[in-house]
Amino acid sequence: MPTRDPRVDAYIENAAEFAKPILNHIRKLVHSACPDVEETLKWGMPHFMRNGILCSMAAFKEHCALNFWKGDLIFADGKVSVTQDKGMGQFGRVSQLFELPTDDVMIGYIKEAARLNEAGITAAPRPRSKEKKELEVPDDLMAALKKNKKALTTFEKFSYSHKKDYVGWITEAKRAETRKKRIQTALEWLAKGKPRNWKHQ
Repeated sequence: MPTRDPRVDAYIENAAEFAKPILNHIRKLVHSACPDVEETLKWGMPHFMRNGILCSMAAFKEHCALNFWKGDLIFADGKVSVTQDKGMGQFGRVSQLFELPTDDVMIGYIKEAARLNEAGITAAPRPRSKEKKELEVPDDLMAALKKNKKALTTFEKFSYSHKKDYVGWITEAKRAETRKKRIQTALEWLAKGKPRNWKHQ
């Protein structure tokens, strides 16, 4: 028997207005393609289950996301949208219904996800790249670091992921003033040997 989780109802109700029809449509398609699907909330997002996770959906401030758990096996190259890298899931940042595939295509994806779960087929682990990643540090950040020896020393000693956290936080700033403030804050934290997410540790 299909189950609808009231927490999913609440999640959709609390989403931004643009997101509600998208989330409701995805939910309707999943139930249509897989009548005995079960709903739950994992990691704060609605998930659809049948013999394991089929897919999940999420709403953000300006877009929605749809992610198939075994997307690498369902889609060529593991994605559908050319903008997929700009958002989680295989469809990129979805802000309007027409940005999703047609209902028939979507139902086909959902049925394939259910088939893979029923057959017990698991996604193969992605091979780790042996090449050392090089992180592009923005010029303004590097210039500021060079003026603060303690911060520069900490930054250079940090792991790739810690460096990426700082670079990502700074480059995501939409306004020049915000970016400048973040660089200043980064210097203060780095001078004290703190990683970007030190408050959550």
